[in-house]
Amino acid sequence: MYYIQNFGGDMKFELNKTYFGFKLLREEKIEEINAIGMIFEHEKSGARLIALKNNDDNKVFSISFKTIPKDDTGVAHILEHSTLCGSRKFPSKEPFLELIKSSLNTFLNAMTSPDKTTYPVASRNDKDFFNLMDVYLDAVFYPNIYKYPEIFMQEGWHYELENRNAPIIYKGVVFNEMKGALSSPERILGTLNQNSLFPDNTYRFNAGGDPEYIPELTYDEFLDFHRKYYHPSNSYILLYGNGDIEKELRFIDENYLSNFDKTDVDSAIEEQKPFETPVEIGDFYPISAKENSADKTYLSMNFVIGKSYDSLLNTGINILKYILLDSSAAPLKKALIDANIGKDVFGEYEDDILQPYFSIIVKNSSEERKELFKKTVYDTLKRLHENGIDKDLKKAAVNKMEFKLREADYRGLPKGLVYDFALLKSWMRDKEPFEQLRYEKHLSYIKKNIDFYFENLIENYFLTNNHASVIVLNPKKGLAEEKEEKEREKLKKIKESLTEQEIDKLIEETKKLKKRQQEPDSEEVLNKIPHLAISDIDKKAEIIPSIEKKIDKTTVLHQHLRTNGIIYFNMLFDASPIEINKLQYLSLLAELLGTLSTKQYTYAELSNLTDINMGGLSFSLNSYGDFKNKSEYHKKFVIKS
Repeated sequence: MYYIQNFGGDMKFELNKTYFGFKLLREEKIEEINAIGMIFEHEKSGARLIALKNNDDNKVFSISFKTIPKDDTGVAHILEHSTLCGSRKFPSKEPFLELIKSSLNTFLNAMTSPDKTTYPVASRNDKDFFNLMDVYLDAVFYPNIYKYPEIFMQEGWHYELENRNAPIIYKGVVFNEMKGALSSPERILGTLNQNSLFPDNTYRFNAGGDPEYIPELTYDEFLDFHRKYYHPSNSYILLYGNGDIEKELRFIDENYLSNFDKTDVDSAIEEQKPFETPVEIGDFYPISAKENSADKTYLSMNFVIGKSYDSLLNTGINILKYILLDSSAAPLKKALIDANIGKDVFGEYEDDILQPYFSIIVKNSSEERKELFKKTVYDTLKRLHENGIDKDLKKAAVNKMEFKLREADYRGLPKGLVYDFALLKSWMRDKEPFEQLRYEKHLSYIKKNIDFYFENLIENYFLTNNHASVIVLNPKKGLAEEKEEKEREKLKKIKESLTEQEIDKLIEETKKLKKRQQEPDSEEVLNKIPHLAISDIDKKAEIIPSIEKKIDKTTVLHQHLRTNGIIYFNMLFDASPIEINKLQYLSLLAELLGTLSTKQYTYAELSNLTDINMGGLSFSLNSYGDFKNKSEYHKKFVIKS
């Protein structure tokens, strides 16, 4: 039994007991995030739920579904858009946009991944948090897609025909979005990297959708996808933060999950068998007729590595990526640049899918350098394996990862959302989810074995790994025009095949859709979107306690907060003596500091020392308003560590 005094109305939770339809299967303390982790199953509907309860007031709710593509039509992506276009309780055509206007949310979005779709929200306001849960749960379980085919047409694709003499064209939010996305060479390369490694399972398909195949998706197939995958039995719900778990569970059960019965949902992913030999694939991306095609080729090498639920391995590979390709002293990046294979080198590690993969990417290269690229990669990795990686570089990389994990600073994303993404890597594979959050033991193991750990990773997952691919992505002038012409010809033939009655019907459908899009929601409909009253908003500002001291005439502020063992150190220098027309040079200085060699250290040595001794070092020129005189501001040169 665990007594949760602050998070459930003083409710006592016991293992294998049921609370508002949810049976508590496990509970334990997760020290790394200072939270109580609780795993529930909703007995009637089969929904899975994890509650991470701690003192964070930035509460997160998320519901995810396994959504397994069987083709390139982008059905999962189109459905993600469409569910947020009105529902049973909230019939507004754009409740998402209305919430943005009226909510105090700290996060509000939805996202499609190669094998899942996630709907997360976050808010510090209790009433707002329940409002957001209500809108999102109604959206995923009771969307208006069955009532209005126009939602599919608008968000997915449709034929548009203005009049009898006009050409038919394709329209649709996702169709146009993916057309733009797949004109980017790096997006095309990313798709090829994944497709090349998984020719026999779901990861060979583009979950976002390929514009060439999106128009093959029918309305009935779209609805069938929702019926199959958007069931509570296929759902994974997260509750994070200091909210009242008793109220949260009661709300989800009474308003939604109690209306469903448990069922079997086939959302299994077939594992790709390893290759006997690496594969090589060539393709093209579009450039304009006037653009110079020299040195515009992308080269990549890709390796399948383990499983997404192997959190120790994923931690190690992420650190190895920093060692090889991201650090200022990165030996693989240096080797590729020194060999003049390309002008830029970077790496990517996709560990969100069942079988993660690692990509080594060279930009601004040529197809003729492919063999040199392969040789340089393998020779460099072999040398690092045999001779060992620089000890300071390894220590710096591990320390940097430790700072990142302890800080849990994710560029403005709520922490609970990032923890949800981590949990799903194991949870959706029916593996132990909390292991993804227990990084301390992984770091301890890596530090203990640092003399050979990364060298062994290189041998096992790169040098002796045949489940790999090489991609050559060349520029091609006129490719975009070729595709546009092919699309025009296809649509021209479709129009020629239509009867007069079918053409008239298409014109009417076009008018009907545009009319629906242009008509504003009625006041009655808009009023159904939940809003906050002024009385619902806490007027108290968060106060950070500070202790002011003087050290050698310098003002020093000490702020004692929970920082997971990390000390943050900021220095502000008065820049007011600097004339306005010379501030640009101070900005330039901020850009250069920390990126150049010094009297004592090379740039690479300085980078290692920084990573070994601190989580980061930054320089900037900032301005701060004067609270007493709003027309005044103060210029400061800031050093942060």
